[in-house]
Amino acid sequence: MPGSEHREDRAARVRTGGVPGFGLRAALAGIACVVLPLSAGAGGFGLSLPIDCTPGDGCHIQNYVDHDPGDGKRDYRCGGLSYDGHTGTDFALPTRAALRAGVDVLAAAPGVVTAIRDGMADTGADMAAGDIEGRECGNGVRLSHADGYETQYCHLARMSVAVRVGQAVDRGDRLGRVGMSGLTQFPHLHLTLRRNGAVIDPFAPAASGCGGNGQTLWQTPPAYVAGGMLEAGFAPALPGYDAIRDGTAARPAIPAGADALVLFGYAFGGRTGDRMTLRIDGPQGILFDQAMVLDREQARFFRAGGKRRNADRWAPGLYTGTVRLLREGEEIGRMQTRTTIR
Repeated sequence: MPGSEHREDRAARVRTGGVPGFGLRAALAGIACVVLPLSAGAGGFGLSLPIDCTPGDGCHIQNYVDHDPGDGKRDYRCGGLSYDGHTGTDFALPTRAALRAGVDVLAAAPGVVTAIRDGMADTGADMAAGDIEGRECGNGVRLSHADGYETQYCHLARMSVAVRVGQAVDRGDRLGRVGMSGLTQFPHLHLTLRRNGAVIDPFAPAASGCGGNGQTLWQTPPAYVAGGMLEAGFAPALPGYDAIRDGTAARPAIPAGADALVLFGYAFGGRTGDRMTLRIDGPQGILFDQAMVLDREQARFFRAGGKRRNADRWAPGLYTGTVRLLREGEEIGRMQTRTTIR
């Protein structure tokens, strides 16, 4: 079986719209962001993680604030983890299985709840455009903080909002759960920070473009990761992309009579020229070893490859799959997975 690929043309390129009653100045309606010059830590304000996971271990940052003043896109490091007009930071979960397990959304700083929305279904971009217009943020919470700061939390799970308008919250208090409400194609929390109504990138609050001076409004800044692996697994046939995104494609055991043995890798932040290598080792040695080159930038993508059965049965035993993501010859992501053939 030759290697296969999937291109996700629109993945991670969703716009988070304004929430009626939230007084958002249309900043999340797809308008290019305004970055307010600011000294990091001004007024003692600082953000902690707004999600109950550690980036790189169960979640990752898919998109940053767009620092390109034109039609292009640049994150604060002048990389491509953004899209035109993006006004927040997207903390993403690898699969919908992780979403179903439940990940809490947390207050990133002490404040007061000024607006909420709940009750929208977790259908994401599957909703008709007319049904979602003006509610692109989905279920959400807005907090007001000292010194004119404001945080907004979007795409929360239906009926998960745990606070009420006027309630005071402390740093780390639970606001709800990560969901897929509003305009989104993948499970994530969209966090927007503003001061006096202007959008601020907490990773580069004083920057008017990318490549800032290292200032930050994070108490502990999450590391910048330009791309990496999300999931890897074995399947008895080429898996569908829906199953991979759902986290249900991998099989811990495969029948010896299966027609094929396929290894897949699921990753984010792909750039033109990146290489994903897939290698299968079995009881009789190397079964499959192939590299696939990305021919264009892809926000989320998978590659798969393997072998068709050419005997009555596969050799029983443990099979190990190794998936690597390489950029300019350097490894930026690796995952190993196993399956047993009986």
